[in-house]
Amino acid sequence: MAAPAASAASAAPAAARGSAPPVLALSALTWSVGAVTIVEDVELAVGEGELLALIGPNGAGKTTLFNLVSGVTRPSAGAVLLDGRPVHRLPPHRRARLGIGRTFQSSSVFPTMTVAEHVDLAARAVGARRVAAAEVAGVLERVRLAHRGAEPAGGLSHGDKRKLELAMLLASTIHREGPRLMLLDEPMAGVAAEEVDELTEVIRWLHRTEGRTLLMVEHHMDVVLDLADRIAVLHHGVLLAHGDPTTVMADPEVQRAYLGEAL
Repeated sequence: MAAPAASAASAAPAAARGSAPPVLALSALTWSVGAVTIVEDVELAVGEGELLALIGPNGAGKTTLFNLVSGVTRPSAGAVLLDGRPVHRLPPHRRARLGIGRTFQSSSVFPTMTVAEHVDLAARAVGARRVAAAEVAGVLERVRLAHRGAEPAGGLSHGDKRKLELAMLLASTIHREGPRLMLLDEPMAGVAAEEVDELTEVIRWLHRTEGRTLLMVEHHMDVVLDLADRIAVLHHGVLLAHGDPTTVMADPEVQRAYLGEAL
């Protein structure tokens, strides 16, 4: 197997290499079921303000890795550190309070609740005070849904539901800084082709303009190459390569892992 394209430390932004720890660090992260190892000895870091895309063939262990980071699953070995603090023994709600926010592959909204009510509910979950309508509108503006606030969420297109999920993650910024790390699990899954560009621009805004730190699983390689600062490739639960997009996508081991799929 070829050596990784670049180490996490060498490829991370300068801010992450200074005195402050990376926002997320995975140390020898492993999860096994019986004799079967699903994720094995993964070492990876995500620096402040970085967008790291996690890619790999179906069944590579990407969603399992997200589950390990967010707390849905406890690791068999290794550690998950948020801002240098071990969190791998904490339940999901404790990790969320510390700053790990996540979206899932399948959109989940309350069909009869309005778009604005979803954001209000998400904001109230992390703060006790009343949420002003202008504050909710401000969050919706950031994801390009300001004009849909009064509409039932069930009537949104799939792409707009994805934007609403991002708005609900951002709703915690009404009361505090907001999520330190945003985990986006296949944000383009099921999104119509004509909506991909706008959703991509929303994610770009969160990353480049607001400086959000994101770890994203995505199969749309044009989106990955457009957005990612670095790419990490997972294959059979093992970190195959990680580094800048050009170097990683040229790696022969990465090409073989995809069995000739266009990257």
